[in-house]
Amino acid sequence: MSKATARLAVTELQHKYGDRPVIEGLTFTLAAGQAIALVGPNGAGKTTVLKCIVGAAEPAAGVILLDGLPIDERSETVRRDVATLLDDLDFFPDLTAAEHLDLLARAHGNPTPEDLVDTVLDDIGLLSAADQLPGSLSSGQRRRLALATTLVRPRKLLVLDEPEARLDTAGVTWLADRLAAEKATGTAILFASHDPALVEAVADTTVTLTPLP
Repeated sequence: MSKATARLAVTELQHKYGDRPVIEGLTFTLAAGQAIALVGPNGAGKTTVLKCIVGAAEPAAGVILLDGLPIDERSETVRRDVATLLDDLDFFPDLTAAEHLDLLARAHGNPTPEDLVDTVLDDIGLLSAADQLPGSLSSGQRRRLALATTLVRPRKLLVLDEPEARLDTAGVTWLADRLAAEKATGTAILFASHDPALVEAVADTTVTLTPLP
């Protein structure tokens, strides 16, 4: 696949913490409707790669292109097209689950936010908890709500760090099905995972990272 046709193209990515290299010479391309899983032990740099992709960390070297153009997280196009879940979200304590998603849907200009929010809440299994505050949800429910924030907005690229975290077996099965559905609509997915079953079910390609000496 040429870089010109890739949804995401990463070439010779490098990142350092001080003088210590963490990522060196990482290159891959990701097409629309495909998924790449970053795998490897803790400390291998998976989260760092994702942060470089979305602009939360500054690469030491390398090129990152979205649809052939350099990624700039300040760009309106990138903010519109890239949906990200890297860290646990700090939910507003006084907004219900539905209100969180409604706020995001409206912020991204959805013409029918109420319908979209109901659909997504039903899909993630939280429709009965729509009026609950985040603090009253279980950790698994909060994780589903965090994932839902990526589903109520436009997206061409999903960037997810261990999306399976704190989900039970049924939740991981739901997640695999949901990500497969995203691929079917043309969304590209880049995710880091420690769950072999999720990687097997979702990823078209794996990129294995190892800690640098």
